Amino acid sequence: MFFDLNVLDFLERAETVYPERIAVVDEPDQPGPSWGSLTYAEVARLARAQAASLDALGVPVGGRVAIVSHNAARLLVSFFGVSGWGRVLVPVNFRLAPAEVRYIIEHSGAEVVIIDPELKHLLDTVSAPHVYVIGENDAELFDTDAAPRPWSGDEAATATINYTSGTTARPKGVQLTHRNLWLNAVVFGLHATLTAEDVLLHTLPMFHANGWGMPYAVTGMGGKHIVLRKVDGGEILRRIEAHGVTLLCAAPAVVTAALDATAAWDGEIPGRGRVRIVVAGAPPPTRTIQRVREELGWEFIQIYGLTETAPLLTVNRMRPEWAELDDYQQARLLGRAGAPAIGVRLKLDETGEVLAQSNHVLDGYWENPEETARVQAGGWFHTGDGGSISEGYLTIADRKKDVIITGGENVSSIEVEDALASHPAVREVAVIGIPDDKWGESVTALVVTEQGAEVSQEELLDHCRHHLAGYKCPKRVDFLDALPRTATGKIQKFKLRQPYWEARERQVN
Repeated sequence: MFFDLNVLDFLERAETVYPERIAVVDEPDQPGPSWGSLTYAEVARLARAQAASLDALGVPVGGRVAIVSHNAARLLVSFFGVSGWGRVLVPVNFRLAPAEVRYIIEHSGAEVVIIDPELKHLLDTVSAPHVYVIGENDAELFDTDAAPRPWSGDEAATATINYTSGTTARPKGVQLTHRNLWLNAVVFGLHATLTAEDVLLHTLPMFHANGWGMPYAVTGMGGKHIVLRKVDGGEILRRIEAHGVTLLCAAPAVVTAALDATAAWDGEIPGRGRVRIVVAGAPPPTRTIQRVREELGWEFIQIYGLTETAPLLTVNRMRPEWAELDDYQQARLLGRAGAPAIGVRLKLDETGEVLAQSNHVLDGYWENPEETARVQAGGWFHTGDGGSISEGYLTIADRKKDVIITGGENVSSIEVEDALASHPAVREVAVIGIPDDKWGESVTALVVTEQGAEVSQEELLDHCRHHLAGYKCPKRVDFLDALPRTATGKIQKFKLRQPYWEARERQVN
């Protein structure tokens, strides 16, 4: 017997087994009305209403529905209400500049756009046949008793398109199928030992690789979702205490925020011996891992992957075999990217690039067959990251693509360079990532000015703010007389990085 996998399977199980259990506690402090606490029966009803509303709008199977939102219960419901009946959800990074959001919506061909009330300024630049604001148009999206049209299901169908900056100035739309998402969620849930008693705090933006699959996995197990709209270290600790949180997924910057918040915390740190934190984006320093385990008393788990891999490729979790090692050595071992997750195969090519095979790997890039063929050449996914494999564990040693990971977000150096180069005083520019204890990497611009031109760092940063999302703007500008180049004229970024990274073993932070 063959039965197509569908992301709706996770919600249907939760509704069947735990209909009266609290499924979601929505963010109470948001610009629109909060949905408060919802049971799994209510979440399922809202998902069906959303699907029926899309039927009424004439959005066909395969039609794209974009949502630009902070973490919210409405976004969580949309993972099921949109994709579960055959449409394609396009979760958009709410931090992007209006021009970037417009490009994604136009490129994806979204027929419906749902916008967070804090982002209403996007209405001036975004157009689609149907545009709604969360909280203002709820009745049109979530308030109907009509039954949605049945969908026969196709696990090879695209369920989400997640746009990633990658290495080019234009974002690429990563097509993830129901099969990709279903298997990623189940495998991740197994490695993270999810149970029906887990309480997940959504510190990770849900738009980011679909919250790494946790919206599906936690739902399928009947766990509880605690929605956190904006990251704040103190608020993370308060929510963990108030809701009995057991699990959170986070970029290194969130780890730092939680650690910093302990200085002002009165009493025992909440979650000690109970919380496990799953970290990805870039490996934190060994000392940070030690502090999570010692000062917070939380279990530290590291994973590695990309949006293109849905994202799980490797998992690194404490092993009994390491129990005799001291805390520093344990933390050092946990700083590796990890061992392949179940169903994942890894190898290095002759240049040291990490290649992967997995059922989680993207179906393709939306409307970009050339780039799809390139990253899937030879039947392996080409990650663009360099590394080493020892005793079954992968360590990421260098980033072959010129992507800077800052606060868990990918920043294209080419895109930032393009923005800076548009300033009349800039002759040449190279953008690199340098170590940053808070953000993992800090976007840094190395600028050669036009002869006789005078320009300050602040002027260039202000120029960037008009062209880029805030997190993409450089934190620092250094002025140079010239940029090192090869004989063919290519900038040698490894030489530019060297002074900033020379004291470190790895070229990622």
